[in-house]
Order: sequence, then structure tokens, then C-alpha cells
Amino acid sequence: APAGESPGRKASLPPGPAPADDPAREISGNRPRASEGRSGAGAAGRLPPPSGHGGRPGGPFFSAPGLPPAPRGRRVPELEPGEMVRAVGLGKTFVLHLAGPAVLEALDGVSLSVKAGSCLALTGPSGSGKSTLLRCVYGNYALTSGDVFLRGADGGTVSLSMTPPRGVLGLRRGVMGYVSQFLRVVPRVPALEVVMEPLLTRGVPEDEARRRASDLLDRLRVPRSLRELPPATFSGGERQRVNIARGLVWPAPVLLLDEPTASLDRANRNVVCELVEEAKAAGAAVMGVFHDKDLWTRLADEVLSLRPPGGG
Repeated sequence: APAGESPGRKASLPPGPAPADDPAREISGNRPRASEGRSGAGAAGRLPPPSGHGGRPGGPFFSAPGLPPAPRGRRVPELEPGEMVRAVGLGKTFVLHLAGPAVLEALDGVSLSVKAGSCLALTGPSGSGKSTLLRCVYGNYALTSGDVFLRGADGGTVSLSMTPPRGVLGLRRGVMGYVSQFLRVVPRVPALEVVMEPLLTRGVPEDEARRRASDLLDRLRVPRSLRELPPATFSGGERQRVNIARGLVWPAPVLLLDEPTASLDRANRNVVCELVEEAKAAGAAVMGVFHDKDLWTRLADEVLSLRPPGGG
């Protein structure tokens, strides 16, 4: 690689002005572009093009307000029986305006499939795009190329690239659970209420939400004396356990885990493994970034090894 440039990364001038690649704005960002044809995924993660899966124009969509019909000529494939997530030729680039500007290629040509009751482990070196891939599936980042297809709450197929922001929020409420690397919540809210909130927003009565959140925090060994305090006052491991409880407190059909045990000791890692195994047994499709080989050996049914685009 040229001096000052990371291996496997392509830095180049973009074809024209582009908005900042801010995750908060990405939800309504770029439209897909043609893939350049290189793959950032291992061979095990590749699928044939969506047209080879019985796609038909205007397939069923998640029923959320403001969701448009499929554009004329766009084919939305039917997911296979039990298939919950499919990514086809997924690519993501970021524009670095303080560096020229330059284009940073994070993902290129990634394809995968995850079925209900199974776990796909994402592995690879730092900078290979594992967390970026999860954020693309969750809708935090708009797709630069390719598409992600999800099974909506009504059983129909949803194209993430054709879903407007309100529809993406509906997918999150009805289909996806997400445990990020770091807990980001409203300051000064007690930990117990942080864990209750996903249940309350889905219509669970407050008493039941409090009981379920408290039971889960018990399993994750978060002391009762801390639960009326905001997580910002906790240790890193305690905050991560609250984060895990918030993500697993409701039975999401699709569960995305970004290094869920990075800050935990062996005993608490074992509890998290048990919770993920229970989610799989209940039918959840799990995608997770795991750096601990023992962890993904225990949980994963398939492993997708990512590498930086360009083979670095």
C-alpha cells in the first residue's frame, strides 16, 4: 500500500460533493449504486443474486405507515422458509471530508443468510467491517450498494434499501433487537427503567415490564442496590450487562449482537451465552460479532469471516 494508506483501504477523490457520513443522518441517506464487483466476504457467505430465489415484482412488505410499494421494475425476492435475514452484494463506503476528501471502503460485496433459530458469527481482523455490517442490517447506515432483505412482522419480505425512515423504525420495533458495543441512553434515567423501556414501548404493562426487567438483571448479576441509579455511574462491565438486558428483554425475531461480552468476566460471559442459546431455541435469528473463539464456537451455527475490501 502507498505510504500513509492502510492496506486494503482505497482512498480516492469522490466524483462530487457528498453529505457527511453521519450515522444519525444515514437512515435517509444514499441510494444504492452499482457494485464494483469485489467481495469483502469469505466464500461461505456468498449467495446467488436475488433474482434466483423466486423473486417477483412488488412482493409483500412490512405494514408500517408511509411504506411505499416496490418501485416499478424492482424485484423483491421471497425469503426461503425459515430465512429471516438475507444480504446480497452489500457494500458501504464513507466519505472523509477532512482527508481530501477521500472515500473509505468499509464493505464490498458481502452476502449472507441467517435462518430462525440459528446464529451467524462474524469474525475477522479489526477494521474488516463487522460492526459496520451489523449497523447496515439495523438501518443505522444507508447501503451504498446491494440490499438487505428481512422478514417483516407480517411474514412478508422487506427490502431495506427501499424502506423509508418510518418503516425502518417500525422494523426495529417489531423485528430487530440490537446490543451495541456501548450503552447509549438518556442520562440520569435509572438502570431498571432503561431495561424496561423496550417493553413499555411495545405495550407491555408497567408491572410486568418491571418484573421481567428485574428478573433479567438478576440473572446478569446487576446488584439491586444499583438499579435505581443511572448506568453512567456504573463500571464498564455493569454498563454492558444493562446494555445486554435492554437488548434481550423482549423476544426479537432478529437479534444483532456487537461484541456483547467484551467487558465481562467468565461467569457473566457464560450467563450471556445461556441467554443467547435461549433466544435461538425460541426461534431468534442471531448475528453476532464475537472476538472470543470459545464463545462463537459454542453459539455459532455458521461463521462468516470478513476481510477489509481489497484483501488487506
